[in-house]
Amino acid sequence: MSRVGDSRPARLLRALALSPATLGPSGAAVYWCQWLGLPLQRSEGNDRLRARRCAHPLYARPGSTDAYVFRQIFIEREYSCIDDLDDVRLVVDCGANVGYSSAYFLSRYPDAEVIAVEPDAGNYAMLQLNTAPYGDRISSRLAGVWSHAGTLAIRDGSFRKGREWTRQVREAQAGEANGVPAVDVGTLLRESGHERISILKIDIEGAEAVVFSAGCEDWLAKVDTLVIELHDDTSFGDCSRVFAQAISGQDFAVSRAGELTVCRRTQPAPS
Repeated sequence: MSRVGDSRPARLLRALALSPATLGPSGAAVYWCQWLGLPLQRSEGNDRLRARRCAHPLYARPGSTDAYVFRQIFIEREYSCIDDLDDVRLVVDCGANVGYSSAYFLSRYPDAEVIAVEPDAGNYAMLQLNTAPYGDRISSRLAGVWSHAGTLAIRDGSFRKGREWTRQVREAQAGEANGVPAVDVGTLLRESGHERISILKIDIEGAEAVVFSAGCEDWLAKVDTLVIELHDDTSFGDCSRVFAQAISGQDFAVSRAGELTVCRRTQPAPS
């Protein structure tokens, strides 16, 4: 989820200009004071944040990258590119981090259910906290999205400084402790009880090269809108090429929105 491209001062200035409209005046004041290390609202050690487009308060860990993720989703509104969708029934949030994207989708699409998948235990605990008010509309998994079932481990390394928003996974070695399950998108859909995925959001720090390398044809045909951040600067290789090959036979209109690649099905979903 960590971004490259714009200079940090430019992004800060843009976020500062946007924040009163997206958070409200008081919400913007709280956010920027906390971002500067002046906590005005805290709950059990976590900063408490509000956004106009979120039905419930959210929480962020002081000193973590959570505030940056909040800024991307609720101030810069990176997923507004799909705000026009209607009749959204199932959202699968792959790489859900601390739950901000899931909360955004749950608030924007009040009839939708969300499946949120996150492999990092610390992020996952925050995800559960941030999505608890939505009750049984969301189900979450401490797992990594992969091309097939198995066991994964958090990859050691310094990809984009190795902070909370850039957690990567790898296949676990035999007998390795502290692994998490690997789950594929087809299994998530099948277990959901839904026929189709209205929105498939993927931000998994390069593992998309594995997800789209094999076995994705059947479930891809059941995705109406796919929004993905592709990471070509990882050890997983050329994610953009792998992804382009995987969707080449699908009925998608492909566009760009910031760092996101957006794929919308051009034909109506089968009834």
